[in-house]
Amino acid sequence: MEIWSLNLRHLRAVGKIAELGTVNAAAIAVNLSQPAITQALGRLEASLGLPLFERRHDGMIPTRAGEIIAPRIAAALAHVRSSHVTMSRLRAMLALAETGSYAGASQETGLSLPSIHRAVNDLALALRRPLVVRRGKFVITTEAGSQLAREFRLAQVELEAGLSEIEALRGYETRRIAIGAMPLSRARILPGAVARFLARRPQVRLTIVEGSRAELVEPLRNGALDVMVGALREPLVETDLVQHRLLDDVPAVFARRGHPLAGTTPGPAEVARYPFTLPPRGTPLRDSFDRYFAAHDLPLPQVPVECGSVMMIRQVMMGSDFLTLLSPDQVQVEIEAGWLRELARLPPEFARTIGMTTRASLRPTEVQAEFFADLEAAARDVGDG
Repeated sequence: MEIWSLNLRHLRAVGKIAELGTVNAAAIAVNLSQPAITQALGRLEASLGLPLFERRHDGMIPTRAGEIIAPRIAAALAHVRSSHVTMSRLRAMLALAETGSYAGASQETGLSLPSIHRAVNDLALALRRPLVVRRGKFVITTEAGSQLAREFRLAQVELEAGLSEIEALRGYETRRIAIGAMPLSRARILPGAVARFLARRPQVRLTIVEGSRAELVEPLRNGALDVMVGALREPLVETDLVQHRLLDDVPAVFARRGHPLAGTTPGPAEVARYPFTLPPRGTPLRDSFDRYFAAHDLPLPQVPVECGSVMMIRQVMMGSDFLTLLSPDQVQVEIEAGWLRELARLPPEFARTIGMTTRASLRPTEVQAEFFADLEAAARDVGDG
């Protein structure tokens, strides 16, 4: 079942039944008749294949399915906010924001062009603010439109999570977890967690999107990702996100096999004489690099090549005397192959904190909570190792 077949006004009514305990109270709260609410509830239960409430003489008691779906409805409606938003308007606005054109939105949704135009225009009129502006053949969301689209995506995420949990209750495992993988997580933590998780939950689909934090943070905030794993940021700028520590990682200076410093134990002054290839400024690793040499009153080594790809860093080093600063886990394969050598480990005070970042509003599903626990277990294994 797709969420687009749902009626937001009917969902409000179902949420009010769960909150207030009777159809009569819900009817007054959402300004619908009791027969209309009863019919809407019956259609929703028929679509879900499970009853949401036990009908008793003294009111309506949520079933397990009702306990699952009610808070998801409440969370989705908190993102939607306005009673002027219908599911067709929500869908049209989302598609337009994502595709950048009315034609693209029509193709994405299967709705006609006039329907897309009417839905977005009606939404803008109801909310009394411009949501999109034309730029030639393309449509650009205004600041208000972009914020609205983000809220709508998060509402979509909540409703889809609720439906998938209901399906799981019926014995059909349809759930998925979307994971943003920053560079350091890919070496051992994330693979270890994935292996643990899939051993128990082989039916759950995991989608892993690799990238830098800058590339992953907006998809996380918009609901396209459920969790982001990698180096944490202090202070955390985004107030709608929360971080959870998994472990501390101490980086080390590495050189190629045959480098003039290979086989020695160089101090900071000797290391500083060579150029480095490093991730760009603003990353925790680069911050550790800057702080390390500043602590020894040394000028920063030259960094002619900025790159976040371990593969690219390795290739640059193989043909030069460049050094790099990375986690030993990130270059474990290169070390075992004999391509790179560790020269010096930084003191513990220059460690990076590795962890997971989620939306503050995230209500983890059962399988998401299990996966988060597996991330913690995998981090303990890495720390013990």
